[in-house]
Amino acid sequence: MPISEVLIVAFGVAVLVSVPAFWLFHRNRMLRADLFLLERRTEELADSNWELKETDERARGFLEAQGDFILRRDTDGRITYANDAFCRLTGRAREALLGSDFILPLIAQGDSAISPDNTRVHDQKIATGEGPRWIAWREASVAAEHGTEIQSVGRDVTDRTEAELALGEARDHSEIANRAKSRFLTMVSHEIRTPLNGILGMADLLLDTTLTPEQITYTKAVKTSGDTLLSLIEEILDFSKIESGRLDLDARAFPLVTLVEEVAELLAPRAQAKSLEIAAYVDDRLSEQVVGDATRLRQVLLNLAGNAIKFTEQGGVGITVEPGVWPDEITIRVRDTGIGIPAAQQERIFREFEQADGGSARKFGGTGLGLSISQRIVERMGGSIAVESSPGSGSTFSFTIPLASAADSKTFAPPDLNNKAMMIVAPGAIEASLLARRLGRWGAKTCAVSDDRVAGAVLPEREWDALLIDHALGMDAINALLAVARHDIEQRIVLIPPSARHELPALKQAGITSYLIKPIRAASLAARLTAGADAGGPADADDAAETPAWPLPGKGLSILVAEDNDINALLARALLAKLGHRPTVASSGAAAIESWQAAQTAGTPYDLVLMDVHMPGIDGFEATQRIRAAEAERDGKRTRIIALTANASTDDREACLAAGMDGFVTKPLDREKLAEMLADAAAMKAA
Repeated sequence: MPISEVLIVAFGVAVLVSVPAFWLFHRNRMLRADLFLLERRTEELADSNWELKETDERARGFLEAQGDFILRRDTDGRITYANDAFCRLTGRAREALLGSDFILPLIAQGDSAISPDNTRVHDQKIATGEGPRWIAWREASVAAEHGTEIQSVGRDVTDRTEAELALGEARDHSEIANRAKSRFLTMVSHEIRTPLNGILGMADLLLDTTLTPEQITYTKAVKTSGDTLLSLIEEILDFSKIESGRLDLDARAFPLVTLVEEVAELLAPRAQAKSLEIAAYVDDRLSEQVVGDATRLRQVLLNLAGNAIKFTEQGGVGITVEPGVWPDEITIRVRDTGIGIPAAQQERIFREFEQADGGSARKFGGTGLGLSISQRIVERMGGSIAVESSPGSGSTFSFTIPLASAADSKTFAPPDLNNKAMMIVAPGAIEASLLARRLGRWGAKTCAVSDDRVAGAVLPEREWDALLIDHALGMDAINALLAVARHDIEQRIVLIPPSARHELPALKQAGITSYLIKPIRAASLAARLTAGADAGGPADADDAAETPAWPLPGKGLSILVAEDNDINALLARALLAKLGHRPTVASSGAAAIESWQAAQTAGTPYDLVLMDVHMPGIDGFEATQRIRAAEAERDGKRTRIIALTANASTDDREACLAAGMDGFVTKPLDREKLAEMLADAAAMKAA
C-alpha cells in the first residue's frame, strides 16, 4: 500500500477517534460550568436563608422586646404559637401551651369593635399571678401552613385604663359636686331673694309716700344696697352655670339698636348721678334685626358699661357698635375716661374673683366675676374680648361676635341732612363726638364746641340750620347762646337728662324750640331734625318708652295671688293695687285652689293667677296641675297662671312651664316688668 494511502487511513482513524473525545471534552467543560453555577446559586440561597433567619430572629426579638403578647390559635381554638411575653403572662411554659385550648382567666370583658380591615379590637381584665391586668387585644385571621389561624396581639394597658377609670370616677364625683353646688346655690338664692323681694319692694313703696329729705336719703340707700346684693347673687348664679357647663344660648331675632340704646338708658341714672356722660352709637350700616341671644348680649354690655361707670370719676362712657371685618360680624367697644388699668393687670382682670384693684383696702367693691362671666359668654357666642388701657387714660373693652341679619331685616333709613350746618355745644367730649359722628354720616356739616363763649363767637360767622345745646352748660350759658341765635337758627334743641324735665318751661321761654332726652336715641334725633321748628314736644321715641301701659284704676284685672310669705303678699297686694288691679291673696297652695274654685262657681273667675312656686304642703306646681285638671273637667277655659319664683335658672323655668304655667316673674318683683306682664294679660283679656 502506498504510503499516501497509509497516511490517509491513519488520518481517518485519527479523526474518528478525536471527534468523540472532543465532544466528551466539551461536555465535561459544560458540566463543570453548570456545576459552578449550581454551587454559586446554592451559596446565594444559603446566604438568603441565613438573612431571612436573621431577619425573623430580629423581628421576633423586636416583638419580644416590645412586651406585646402574641399567640395564634387554629380553627379548633388550640394554641399553635405563643411568644415569651404571653408565656410569662400566663406563668406557663411554651410546651404546655402549644396544642392546648388554654384561656386566660377573665374578670371583665370590655367593649368590642370591628375595624374596617376586619380586625377585632377589645379589652379584657384578666387575673394573673401579679394581680388583675387590663389587656388590649387586636385579633385578625392570618394565613398558616394548614389553613387560617387567629392571631392575637395584646398589650398591657393597665396603667392607662386605671387612669381613665380614675378620671371617670373623678369626673362623676365632680358632676355630683357640681349638681350639689347648683342645688345649694339655687336654694340659697331662693332664700335670699324672698326677703330681698320684700326689702326692695317695700323701699319702692316707701319712696312713693311723702318723706322728708333725710328719710328719702336713707330709703334710697336701702334700695341701692338691695340692688347691689341682687346683682351679686345674679353674678354668682351665672358663674355657677358657666362652671357646670350649662350656659345655653337662645338665638332669636332682636333689634340691635334698641338693645344697645336701652342699656345706655338703663345705666344713665347711675352715670348722671356721678356727673358722667353716657352715650351710644350704632352704625347705620348694621341690620335693624339680628339673630342672637339678646339677654346674654345685654348682660355683657351691662357688665362692661357698668364697670366703666364704676371706675370713672370724670368724663364719661361711650358704647359704639360697628360692622366687623367678616360678614355678619359686629364689633362693640365700651370706652371710658376712668382710672385705666396697668398692663401687668390687664390679663388678670378676666380671671374669676379678680380685680385690677385687688388689695384688701381696694376702693371699688364687687365679686370680680363680671369680666370673667362676660368673657365666657362672648367666647360661647363664638367671639373674643380684649382690653386696651393705660393708667390715667381710661380703658376700651372691645369684643367681636357673629350676629347674622334676621330674615327680611332692613338697615336704618337715615334722614337727608346734606349741606345742613349744625353746631353742637357740649362741655363733654363723648356724647358730642358720637353725636357729631352720626350727623356727619347723615350728611350734615357739624361743628362741636365745648366752650359756650367760643360757640357764641362762632355762631354769627355763618348760617346754621340747627343748634344743639347740652343742658350741662347751665342756664346762664344757654341764655347767652340763645340771645345770639334766637332769630337766626330755626331749630334750637336742648339735650337734657330726664331729671331736669322740670326746667323745660323756662328753657322754652328762653328760646328753646324742642328737646331731646339724654342719652339720645338715633330715631329720636332723626325725628327731631326732620320735624321742623314748630314740633315743640319731645321726640316720640323718648316719651313713648317712658310711659308704661298700665291699666287705669277701675279697669284692672281680678288677680289671685298665692303667696305664703306675709311680707311678699303685702308687697304684691300693694303693687297690684297701685297698678289699678284687684288682688286677692291666698296664703297656701290649697287656699289658692279653693279660692279659684269658689270664683269659678260664683261666675266671677280670676283673670290671672300669680302662683308662688315654693309653698308648704301643696306647692305652686301641684296647685297649678290641679287647677288645670279642674279646667279640663269643666268647660276647658284656661286661666292664665304666672309663676312667682325666686329661682331664675332655666331648669326652674322649664319646670314651671311643664306644670302648666303660662310664664313666670322673677323675685324680687320689678315694678316695670310686672306692669308690662299685666298689660299683656289685660290686652289678651280684651282680645
